[in-house]
Amino acid sequence: MDTVITELAVERVKFTCGQCWHEWSTDYDVQHYRDDTGHEWEYFSKDGIAVASPYTPAGAPPCPRCGRHWVGRLLARRPIPTPPGPARTPREKIEAGHRPERQTAPLLGASAHTQPTPSMPSEHQPGPEASTQGPR
Repeated sequence: MDTVITELAVERVKFTCGQCWHEWSTDYDVQHYRDDTGHEWEYFSKDGIAVASPYTPAGAPPCPRCGRHWVGRLLARRPIPTPPGPARTPREKIEAGHRPERQTAPLLGASAHTQPTPSMPSEHQPGPEASTQGPR
């Protein structure tokens, strides 16, 4: 029995630092696969580099502002159909020299999308009683 990829997806993971409340997001490539013993696994990569799951403490990245590590939560996902797909799925045979620009194209970074607007949870925002002036 061989290892079989059962799902491919891009998952956008949102992080909110519990220390400084900075928010950011990163895209991860995810493969779900079944090994030759029938066990299901998932494999994460970011910018082509294997990483631990961002949903676990071992894979929690550091906050870009304060360096603390925070587990992410799924914000959005895009499944990628696994080949060969349903009958009559469009496909092209790759011939020698097919789209040579692919070899030199710049990598699309995992954080190359618009980042969330920084915000603070309402319980951490100053209320109307807070004054912008110093003590009187």
